[in-house]
Amino acid sequence: MVSKSTLICIPDISGFTRFMSDTDIELSARVIPSLLNEIIYANEINLKVSEIEGDAVLFFRKGQLPPFVDLIDQCKTFFSQFYNQLDVLTKKYSEEKGIDNIPKLGLKIILHYGENVESVQIGNRIKLMGEDVIIAHRLLKNDIKEDEYLLISEDLLNQYEDSTIERNFDWGEFQDNEQVYKHIGEINYSYIKMYKLLD
Repeated sequence: MVSKSTLICIPDISGFTRFMSDTDIELSARVIPSLLNEIIYANEINLKVSEIEGDAVLFFRKGQLPPFVDLIDQCKTFFSQFYNQLDVLTKKYSEEKGIDNIPKLGLKIILHYGENVESVQIGNRIKLMGEDVIIAHRLLKNDIKEDEYLLISEDLLNQYEDSTIERNFDWGEFQDNEQVYKHIGEINYSYIKMYKLLD
């Protein structure tokens, strides 16, 4: 096992459970893998895939962090490519099967950074373990009342100089929040609504 400072990135499909229950298995077996593949192929900052978790991809990157602007641009690329593919699939299956519920899906992205991450080789995959992996996954469960957002933990933001972090964007504004998790405690984070990128 190798422990090293690690960037964790989890793009997660919102509305997955509802979509799976409202859609026949044949359609869902085509739509969800297509969207996850689009996310994986949109990776431009040398993130590694640890796991595909049903409705999410667990990316990681060890060592030096990318510049903050590159990290944000990567998340914007994940988001735009996801929705471009969603539009393609919606049109395709609306024409073929008269289905119009695919747009209920959304995308949220969790970014976290920590030193408590262990890498374990299992087959041809790297399994991530440790408290910071747990924290990243717990951050998916939060009080944000949106289906499309980017959440960045305070631990990750602290790795960048304040001057390099633009807290206001032409497509939204970061908001600060915190969440208390059992056995972990309070985790501070900032988030930004992503839906304005669709305008």
